[in-house]
Amino acid sequence: MRKFLLLTFWILIATFLLILAELFLPVLGRFSRSPLLFLLFFAVLFLLGILLILLTMKEKMGEKLRKSLILTGASATSFFIFIFLHNVFYALGMAVKDIAVLNYLVEIFHIAFFLITVFVCPMGFLIGAISSMVLFVKKGD
Repeated sequence: MRKFLLLTFWILIATFLLILAELFLPVLGRFSRSPLLFLLFFAVLFLLGILLILLTMKEKMGEKLRKSLILTGASATSFFIFIFLHNVFYALGMAVKDIAVLNYLVEIFHIAFFLITVFVCPMGFLIGAISSMVLFVKKGD
């Protein structure tokens, strides 16, 4: 079970790096112009995050490592959720743009979910992944 947890963790890291490479390296961006392929990477990240959380809950380990792995899995899972919510509230904003109060309220949610997706989720993922790697090396796994 521990090896499956480690394998899931490293595949999750590789998927995250692939998504970053797709976004920031123009050479890789040319190979996957399909939005469905890009969405597939986020779906894989989402599912691997859920799997990492479930495996972490079942495995016996130190409290610090458990918290780091859960942070990594939760951040990976929340990417997909907050991207979806950002798009939902953007669409709602377009639908209720004539109603001033609702328009402002929906716009606040739209911006908040965007900021969480862009800043909070990647930072949580990086903090959780780096601390998990350090704790894995420290323990000798």
